[in-house]
Amino acid sequence: MVQKIELKPVDRRDILKIAGAGALAVVSTSLLPGLAAADAEKLAAAMKKLIGDKSPTEGKVTVELPQIAENGNTVPMSFEVESPMTDADHVKSVHIFADGNPNVDVASCHFTPACGRARASTRMRLAKTQNVVVVAEMSNGSVVMGKSEVKVTIGGCGG
Repeated sequence: MVQKIELKPVDRRDILKIAGAGALAVVSTSLLPGLAAADAEKLAAAMKKLIGDKSPTEGKVTVELPQIAENGNTVPMSFEVESPMTDADHVKSVHIFADGNPNVDVASCHFTPACGRARASTRMRLAKTQNVVVVAEMSNGSVVMGKSEVKVTIGGCGG
């Protein structure tokens, strides 16, 4: 069986459309790969920008996140930092980072002794399964942190 293929002429507009799509693909893949996902270096750089050369110690920060998030668009999270919240000893700022997002900085919260408790709740968008790191700056200059992993699934099917 022989198949007959008919060739039709390609007009100038079709060639321009194909060339434009190809140019867009080349530009987007060459200029945007750095925006695709964050890594440990970006997380370290973002933390250094906010807390300087201080090295955070684990503890005093409780992070509440679901273990599995069926929808990465709205993941509920809350944190609390153990502190007496007095003038001499209180939490100054809390910074939230998501190490797998294109932009690792999620949010920052600032507290005073008048707050009574260093606790907050919010929702965030997570691009994929990743660690959420919460870093608290204390009034005495120390830095404490807590971390939790969230598995982001699509429609509850794992991933």
